[in-house]
Amino acid sequence: MPRLFLLLAGLLLASTAAAQSELDVTLLNLYTRQPLPGLSVRVENAAIGFEKMGQTDANGRVRFSGLSTAGRYTVVVPESEGFYAQTASGLGLRANSTRAVVLQMIPLTTVDLEGVEVSASRFAELNRTNAEVSATLTPREIQDLPVEGRDLTRALYRLPGVTQATGFYPEAPNVSVNGANSLFVNYLIDGLDNNDQFLGGQRFAVPLGFVQDVTVLTNNFSTEFGRTGNGVFNVTTKSGSNEVTGEAFYLTRPGPALDGDAQYTQRDLLGNPVKNGFARHQLGVGLGGPLRKDQTFYYVNVEQTFDVKDNLLSVPQLGLNETVRGTNRFTYASARVDHRWSSALRSALRVNVGAVENERQGGGLEGGVQFPSAASTQVRNSINAAFTNTFNRGRLLVESNYLYGRMRWNYARAEAENRAQVVVLGPTEETVAILGHPGYAFDSHQHSFQTQQKVTFEAGRHRLKAGVDVLATDHQLYGGGNGSGNYTVKLTQTQLAGISGRGDRLDVTDLPTDAQVLNYSVELQPGSYGVWQNLYAVYVEDAFEPAPGLTLTLGLRYDYDNLSKGGARTGDLDNVAPRFSFNYGLDERSVVRGGYGMFYDKIVYAIYSDALQQNSTGAGFRSQLQQLVAQGILPADTDLDRVTFNGNLSADFGPGSGVTYLNGPTPAQVQAQRETVFSNERRILNPEGYENPLTHQFSLGYQRQLDSRTLFYADLV
Repeated sequence: MPRLFLLLAGLLLASTAAAQSELDVTLLNLYTRQPLPGLSVRVENAAIGFEKMGQTDANGRVRFSGLSTAGRYTVVVPESEGFYAQTASGLGLRANSTRAVVLQMIPLTTVDLEGVEVSASRFAELNRTNAEVSATLTPREIQDLPVEGRDLTRALYRLPGVTQATGFYPEAPNVSVNGANSLFVNYLIDGLDNNDQFLGGQRFAVPLGFVQDVTVLTNNFSTEFGRTGNGVFNVTTKSGSNEVTGEAFYLTRPGPALDGDAQYTQRDLLGNPVKNGFARHQLGVGLGGPLRKDQTFYYVNVEQTFDVKDNLLSVPQLGLNETVRGTNRFTYASARVDHRWSSALRSALRVNVGAVENERQGGGLEGGVQFPSAASTQVRNSINAAFTNTFNRGRLLVESNYLYGRMRWNYARAEAENRAQVVVLGPTEETVAILGHPGYAFDSHQHSFQTQQKVTFEAGRHRLKAGVDVLATDHQLYGGGNGSGNYTVKLTQTQLAGISGRGDRLDVTDLPTDAQVLNYSVELQPGSYGVWQNLYAVYVEDAFEPAPGLTLTLGLRYDYDNLSKGGARTGDLDNVAPRFSFNYGLDERSVVRGGYGMFYDKIVYAIYSDALQQNSTGAGFRSQLQQLVAQGILPADTDLDRVTFNGNLSADFGPGSGVTYLNGPTPAQVQAQRETVFSNERRILNPEGYENPLTHQFSLGYQRQLDSRTLFYADLV
């Protein structure tokens, strides 16, 4: 009789558990639903030349741990001990996950079959392992979805629990989990850090061409994941195989040639507003294959995007109404090499390089007075270099992972450095031009180093996991005002007429030297500053199976963030986070699950950085702080040396100061007056330190497999 294809949901169930990449195979008797111990199971992956044997335990279960995410796996149960052979094929894995396969074996005496084959290509995914609330975008879904600009974050809105977010600055992360602050989402690539440690969001924006799948963990995930009380986005990157595969593409949004009249303002890929004249060109290539068959594989991806955008420079007082064109450039290059040293040991090396330039060319969407001489470019450059190693021998699984990450975020790289900014007012004090420098500096440099050491051991019905995760980031910020000075000048009608012939080429040197200076400010301390942020985490977890179909998971995690010390002598040392979950299979198609966990956030470095940047060690400021201590407003044990810092300070000179145009005093000339410079706002480090934010998460849920393509579930969180 021909081979029978059974596509019943009860035969193959896939989970989204938070653990190392593995296959969890359970064999049951089709008629009695009882587990089948002692049966041999073979896992194959022809794409990478992988094959491994195992044997089911007393619960009819066998795990294959430390698996590569490359290719597709096939589970084979040979005909033996009274049951027909059975095969489950097309099984893909994602990073840091378990995929559970439940095969219901058919006794030889019931029907005449050559064998049973189960296809995994279109199965909805049922979680039979824990209480984790999560969802995944599969490779097919990522490929089929109409995603603007091939920006992965524009596809994440389709995942349950994920919504669009708007931050307080254009480039803020545009996705939120459970409606919480988008800055606290934790971004991972293959389980390793990919966060802008200064404020939040991605360090490297992974392009679609390098994404195999992406998973959001919204609630009650494993102790392996932390540093957020929000959610986790974990991207699994593409790997090569024995088959050479690739893609090449060119996409265009032609712009005004075909666009209709744009009534509403839109946003580019960095969140900045665009309107008329916007056009986009994207091209890229990806290629993967073997360097050595069955042993070494590669995948490379390079993508380039150009956004062309028009602004309007409109200054009626100077007779100007001109279009100013700018360009955004996004360059992303990624490569991954996987190597199997032996049947027990494999390694992977991944490198990501991103170079992003967002041009602020002057003008405005509906008209503006910023001239091209005051143009600037936002720069976001990033590097990830990750080296992962997996050793799997018998019941022992060891992972040793390392990451170097670098990010430079220069928010306003001036087209012309070391120049003054000039705000030009007309005779009635309306702004007619902004020239020269952007007027401020914000140039953040981050160097991150991460190490993860994980051990998993199976002991009977217990699966014990322990790990250490250390992430250290060196922050350096060049910030503050303009060291070359910012001028506000007022021109007479005659002076205004004298510069009208320069058009959009108007610059600071074109203004008359006798222009009236209304205000001059200069940064007294241009320079960089910062500290190391060290995040330490240790965790243990036990997944226990007291009975078939029931899994209890008990975990404990401890986090320490050295920035929590603030201006105190000790940091937040009590970040102990217990987590518990249960998952019970009511039958082969439905489960009930629930759990409780504590989740700690890290301290956002911007909070600490602002307390340094807007701080002062001036005698007058320290005297004011001492008065606050004496009045009991600040704690009695406040150490002023710990809470103060010599931060940025701008000196202002008004109309009666005698400052003439482009001849304002330099920072060195004003240093002697530091103590008398007035500040509207000063900050200090918290003398009691910072508490890491904490959430308590409870969940109770039900899942039912309606058919092979439909999964119903409801979770109360």
